[in-house]
Amino acid sequence: MRRFINKTLILLILTTGICRSQAVSDDSLRSVISARGEAEVLIARPGRPELDIISRHLSISSVREGSVYITLTPATVEWFLGLGKPWKLIPPEDPKGLVTAASVKDAMEWDTYPTYTQYDSIMRKLQADYPQLCRLDTIGTSIYGKQVLVLKISDNVADDEDEPEVFYSSTMHGDELAGFVLMLRLADHLLRNYSSDTRVKNLVDNLEIWINPLANPDGTYRTGNIISSPTRTNAEGYDLNRKFPDPLDPSIVPPKENVDMISFMRKRRFVLSANFHSGFEVVNFPWDRWFSKYHADHNWFYEISRRYADTVHAVSGLSYLNEYDSGVVRGSDWYTIYGGRQDFITWELQGREVTIELDYVKQTPAAQLELLWQYNRQSFIGYLENALYGIHGRVLDDATSEPVPARVFIDGHDKDSSHVYADTTTGSFIRMLSPGTWDLRFSAYGYRDTVVTGVQVLPLRRTDLTVYMKSDGTKTDSVYPETPLLFPVPANEYVECRLPSTLQGRISVTIYTSAGAKIKETITGQRPLILNVRGLAPGVYIAIFRSLSTGVSYRAGIVVAANGY
Repeated sequence: MRRFINKTLILLILTTGICRSQAVSDDSLRSVISARGEAEVLIARPGRPELDIISRHLSISSVREGSVYITLTPATVEWFLGLGKPWKLIPPEDPKGLVTAASVKDAMEWDTYPTYTQYDSIMRKLQADYPQLCRLDTIGTSIYGKQVLVLKISDNVADDEDEPEVFYSSTMHGDELAGFVLMLRLADHLLRNYSSDTRVKNLVDNLEIWINPLANPDGTYRTGNIISSPTRTNAEGYDLNRKFPDPLDPSIVPPKENVDMISFMRKRRFVLSANFHSGFEVVNFPWDRWFSKYHADHNWFYEISRRYADTVHAVSGLSYLNEYDSGVVRGSDWYTIYGGRQDFITWELQGREVTIELDYVKQTPAAQLELLWQYNRQSFIGYLENALYGIHGRVLDDATSEPVPARVFIDGHDKDSSHVYADTTTGSFIRMLSPGTWDLRFSAYGYRDTVVTGVQVLPLRRTDLTVYMKSDGTKTDSVYPETPLLFPVPANEYVECRLPSTLQGRISVTIYTSAGAKIKETITGQRPLILNVRGLAPGVYIAIFRSLSTGVSYRAGIVVAANGY
């Protein structure tokens, strides 16, 4: 009943706000945005083609009740006003519920909001209290220099183990607050209950869990050390969840927070992740950018999202997390977005990510945080457990048992970058799939394709697989030239890169079209370096190789053959 009352109140508040805002002028809207950094407006829901155009230029925060809710900033307000569409100003949410904790101890009761310094202290305290299980790291810094913090939780936390890496991240929209506190509490819960809860222990022993409670500290703490007037966007007015590399739009330029986040995620290559939001109540899975295209693993995405929502409903009843298909929706069925994080991770990094909207109210009153925790706690745990299921394998050289960084592909099933890769260092791979019997094809430069048939995947179970690949005799020795040497020319699938001896350590590889558009970037320490060019259209490309330790860089050309794919 509590959730139903909240939703009803929200609609009443919005309706009241709409009535009050009818006389608001364009200049008044500009003034609100100038004073607060942004403003939210409502327009009548247009047809899908027009909605898609709007989504490419503006930050849509929600589509519901026949209306579109849009966050405007100084950078986007003039484009919006140029549409000439009738609009209504949505009044800001009441900040009275944003109760600030009096101390770190008070904040760790999880029924108030921490100051930024308290947040920093809590993250450091968790590491200090559980040094064998918890390590504090930094993804990067915000525009205003606030650290974007992340915790690693694992049984051998100082080691980089051959275990699945999973990632929870929240509040990239700075005014969507529930996930911020819930992720802090989840980290505390995992650490506090490691020795007493077998389910928690199983997660910590068999996964490397990374938790980033606050991805946009400048938006959340816009006015100082306490949360009083948070904004959706970062300090430069960018919606961070519209500024990740897009599969088909090279014009998107990620802001600083995203540059750091992308670098972090490319290094870790998480097999499973989720990012947490508020403003709606639903589990949203890929694709976000394609309405007419379904992910190859659509059924698997639906199953894990369904399980999250159903687990919530067992505690909350059906009045919470009940939008669309009882709390589950494919992103573009709700509305399309471009430059979103979950599509970037799933398309470019071969990870699997969903977006979880935790509360209709963006700025969840502190008094409601306990209830949201009780509703979602078991689902937080259950979602991470998905990384323990499916096919867990290793790909090794048949003669030497050395790891092979093979591409793992399912003929007739995989499409749109849904395949995965075996790890360069260990040869390990994880392919999470719906229950059934699957045939897997393994491809790698210098090896014959290997097909393993009849691999069985059972519900909520792990299937182990070791694959040995035979050399095809094309690999060469490791002689490092004075300038980059790339071959074969032209290339069909793979390019072997022999780099000068001055390019030591980890290397950043950026590929551009001949017109100068950046299309791909990766970081690797692999030698010899093998680039996969299957996804590139035929033509000439430029590759820039840069040493991360010394800054030394080199440039070379790549030619992709007409029969490449």
